Amino acid sequence: MKPRHDRPVALITGAGRRVGAVIAHTLHAAGYDLALHYRRSIDDARTLADELEQQRSGSTLLLQAELAELASLPVMIEQLLAHYGRLDALVNNASAFYPTPLGTATTQQWNELFASNAQAPFFLSQAAIPALRETRGGIVNMIDIYAERPLAEHPLYCMAKAALAAMTRSLALDLGPDIRVNGVAPGAVMWPSDGKPYADQQAMLTRTPLQRAGTPDDVAGAVLWLLRDAPFVTGQIIRIDGGRTLSV
Repeated sequence: MKPRHDRPVALITGAGRRVGAVIAHTLHAAGYDLALHYRRSIDDARTLADELEQQRSGSTLLLQAELAELASLPVMIEQLLAHYGRLDALVNNASAFYPTPLGTATTQQWNELFASNAQAPFFLSQAAIPALRETRGGIVNMIDIYAERPLAEHPLYCMAKAALAAMTRSLALDLGPDIRVNGVAPGAVMWPSDGKPYADQQAMLTRTPLQRAGTPDDVAGAVLWLLRDAPFVTGQIIRIDGGRTLSV
């Protein structure tokens, strides 16, 4: 491992697009240098890295990996440490999401949804423990309000996110006092990339006390707060949902 980098370093999975990219911008603006993981979105990841490099040279590292391949996870940590010499924060953001109605769900779908939403966050966190202990760093897991209140026709996704919520609390218990582990559970923040019918969107927002969708910046702000500004918070899952889980 090379001598420790001057600035704090965060690894963000699924950083190239959507909420992951906004988290990257937010942490970078707060002074973190970044390891940006991507699976296939190499163009998006390079564009993001170029934008951040224009703001602060030498502040990004691109890491490509298939998170379902467990052997690649410790290799990512090794590559990061060879480059920066430290790791202060891990944001398990990457996620697969699609319906799996009962009677149609397959073993392949089970494996894919659990791989990205539960298995990879656990084994990547495990690989990162020695480095995070050294910096007394933190882990933030991207969960979902559907881990608590299931979404119809998405049983496998909901189960996987519920496993991630349980993992968050378990790791917080086992890794204290050196490493804090928390989660963020967004509600209606960014519709799935394959779209959601407009009528469904409006019905969902009607059941939300704040009567509007949130933004990726709302999620990214919570991630930054948990990593930087909440030294006595661990084992918690912060709902970023406009109060939606309060309604039926």
